[in-house]
Amino acid sequence: MAEQVGSIKDVLTEMPNRFNTGAAQGLKAVYQFDLTGDEGTKFNLAIDDGSLNVGEGTHASPNITITMAASDYLDMVNGKLNPQMAFMSGKLKIAGDMGLAMKMQQLFPIA
Repeated sequence: MAEQVGSIKDVLTEMPNRFNTGAAQGLKAVYQFDLTGDEGTKFNLAIDDGSLNVGEGTHASPNITITMAASDYLDMVNGKLNPQMAFMSGKLKIAGDMGLAMKMQQLFPIA
């Protein structure tokens, strides 16, 4: 099982280690995250054919924007909150390419 992360800063540091380059072959996309609440922040993940760039702030042209509370995002990253349940209950909001949302679990495996 992957190590639990305790803060959004930890998540950003850990992203490159969790990144599955095989699942990203041939993929060119930008994921924008808008996290709200106490640890709220904005960051983006630019994926280009197996490579990953983690950027702070808002990207100029994301393919998908994911909005949720920072605490819920941490629960999701740590495997405590099911992404589909979070979406269906309104805790997770997605704008843009839904196919990219489905690919997140392959790109960043939780366990």
